[in-house]
Amino acid sequence: MKTFTVGELVSAIRRLVEGVDEWQRIWVAGELSGVRHHSSGHWYFTLKDETAQIRAVMFRRDAATLKEPLKDGMAVLAFGRVGVFERDGQTQLYVSLVRDMGRGSQDFQLEMLKQRLYQEGLFSRPKRRLPLVPRAVGVITSGTGAARFDIETVVARRFPGMPVVLYPVLVQGREAAASIVEALAKIRREDVDVLIIGRGGGAKEDLAAFNEEAVVRAVFASPVPVISAVGHEIDTTLVDLVADLRAPTPSAAAELAVPELVQLKAWQDNLAERLDAALTQRLTWERNRIQGWVAHGLLAHPETLFREYRHLLDRLDERAERAYERQTMERRHRLERIMGQLPLLNPELPLERGYAYVSDDRGTLVTRNAIQWDESYEVHWHDGSVWVRPTPPKGDEKPDE
Repeated sequence: MKTFTVGELVSAIRRLVEGVDEWQRIWVAGELSGVRHHSSGHWYFTLKDETAQIRAVMFRRDAATLKEPLKDGMAVLAFGRVGVFERDGQTQLYVSLVRDMGRGSQDFQLEMLKQRLYQEGLFSRPKRRLPLVPRAVGVITSGTGAARFDIETVVARRFPGMPVVLYPVLVQGREAAASIVEALAKIRREDVDVLIIGRGGGAKEDLAAFNEEAVVRAVFASPVPVISAVGHEIDTTLVDLVADLRAPTPSAAAELAVPELVQLKAWQDNLAERLDAALTQRLTWERNRIQGWVAHGLLAHPETLFREYRHLLDRLDERAERAYERQTMERRHRLERIMGQLPLLNPELPLERGYAYVSDDRGTLVTRNAIQWDESYEVHWHDGSVWVRPTPPKGDEKPDE
């Protein structure tokens, strides 16, 4: 069992608390209590709800962002980190941003949902690009509302023949959110390439379905890019934040979803003209290049090239012939020298000068020490040979060894 000092224990608790990453950037909703503005410019207060409370501090540099002084009883949304003040051993919230939620519980709940979804990354993912020319446009809106007809009219005007797939839904009321989620579940990439979701203008309560968490998550999970066109330009819903693109009106959304066919054809014609011009220019350049080669001296008079190689071949033939003659002469002289030396190797020449040699009955040359007195040997001269049987010298039965 380890023994701690108070300082060591509090330091260990601080490291433990501040080591939790998800506690270092959090939003906390609650009511302000015990608000105290210190002469240093710091704000000290308690943030509480029906079940618990936590001490908090907002330092002067962060307090400069406050639009109005903090007061007891204010409903706020505070952004900061959890830490431990070692001197007092208190766990507290270090606040860097405060948003006043005193407008009402509905707005307060909406802001809490917004911050929670933001923390999850639903509003910060990379936005998907819209297709240049979609195969079909999906529309989630009321089947009888003006938004549907505005979208269909704009699409037909900008791109005649472009398919518009309608997914009719309820856009207000208690059943609206479930209706929109059900429609979003039907979206398939094989059916449409881009989706418009929205409705015309209305009161804030009329747009409530587009702030529902289930709807926001369904839009986030859409397999195709989504254009949000909910309400008027001044209205902002959570669907606007999660969508890949926001349009101020349904008509504007239709303009973003499809290009103008006339402009596309003009662009295509311009590309075709540029392509023809580029091909013509390249063909002209290639033709001039080929003509330059054709007009070149070698191609115009190829015999010039052959003449040069013919001269080279003649020189090589001449060098080869001289080399052959030189080699032949050298070999002839060498052969003559050898032929002149061959007579010297003739064994008959010493015999003509009076020499002789002795061989046994097998024709093998015999030296003096190899003579056996009881054997016959043949003595050879230049004019013939005779067989003889040697006799030992007097007083000696064998030749000297």
